Amino acid sequence: MMSSESASEDRFKAAYGAEPEVRAFAPGRIEFIGNHTDYNGGLVMGVAVTEGITVELRRREDRTMVLSSDAGDPVRVELDAMRPLRGAASWSNYPVGVAKVMREAGMRIDRGFDMLVHSTLPAGAGLSSSAAFELATAHALAGLYGFETDCAGFARIGRKAENDFVGMPCGILDQGVSAFGKKDHIVRIDCATEEFSLVAMPKGARFWVFNSNKKHALVDSAYADRHRECRKALEQLKKLYSGIESLSEPSEAQLEAARDDMDGLLFRRARHVVGENARVRKVEQALAADDLKAVGALLFESHESSRVDFENSTAELDFLVGQLERQAQVYGARLTGGGFGGAVMALTDERFGAGHAALIAAAYQEKFGLRASIFHTIAGDGARRLD
Repeated sequence: MMSSESASEDRFKAAYGAEPEVRAFAPGRIEFIGNHTDYNGGLVMGVAVTEGITVELRRREDRTMVLSSDAGDPVRVELDAMRPLRGAASWSNYPVGVAKVMREAGMRIDRGFDMLVHSTLPAGAGLSSSAAFELATAHALAGLYGFETDCAGFARIGRKAENDFVGMPCGILDQGVSAFGKKDHIVRIDCATEEFSLVAMPKGARFWVFNSNKKHALVDSAYADRHRECRKALEQLKKLYSGIESLSEPSEAQLEAARDDMDGLLFRRARHVVGENARVRKVEQALAADDLKAVGALLFESHESSRVDFENSTAELDFLVGQLERQAQVYGARLTGGGFGGAVMALTDERFGAGHAALIAAAYQEKFGLRASIFHTIAGDGARRLD
């Protein structure tokens, strides 16, 4: 049987007539807990999965980047005219943005390249294929053109490309987890200081992802709305408490004391962020004590806060979490990722299997007429060169 690596190289040769010079892989991620805390200077925990995106590159003789994916026509971009594209070609903004950021950071790109992209991530499951794409591209370009940085440097390259070139105001959660992932570990990020650390997963814990396959038509604008609301909430709190630099800094008691002086909507947004930051700390303590029951309770609490205060859940996600909460083999569950559709993550013991997942999917389909995609994974290693 042909290996996936040799099959990928054969696809590259079929597309470009030669074998790739460099190959790199970066994993998708599960947002374990810390919902919308990253761009608010808070704490977040994520898990790199074993599935992800592979990027293959070969230098060309001209100054053109030719970008090909598993589906769709190739996109051609000139090195001297790197601008965001719209429409069907907009997927190319991720690697082009990374190339632009790395060139600005001192990498000399004297010639263009051919690129082939292959993904094993399920589409739309909230596993951050964009960050995986950015990190795989960055590692591959570093190998092709001779650029050196550390894991944090690669994560920051990916975030800057997404912020400044793609135009998505994300924090460093997705890129940081993809960069620092390690088998059987959770990545903890202090987004205020951009410090990264690893927390061991207790034995027997499993991850199941239920993709609702419910697409929110306004997900990008809704994300931007929450980003703006958090900034406004911070502005109100700064008037009450001097020295506060991020929405994650106030204590829950300080926030409650400010309730009457804040806009009601902005107070709820802040209560989610402040509470979520506190939950990350509690989860870390529970993991250190091997108390998965306590971890699970905090995951359910996180989802309820997303539903009520941050309002980035949906009826479909709430239903899936409710169904999972009834299962004795499930420690906890919550929406994962930005929300407004997407997926639910469940932390389970070893007894939870495909049969349990199928029953939940059947109930979901009966309720909403949608088929949930089920994805079972474990914590895997972070972005790396493959050649």
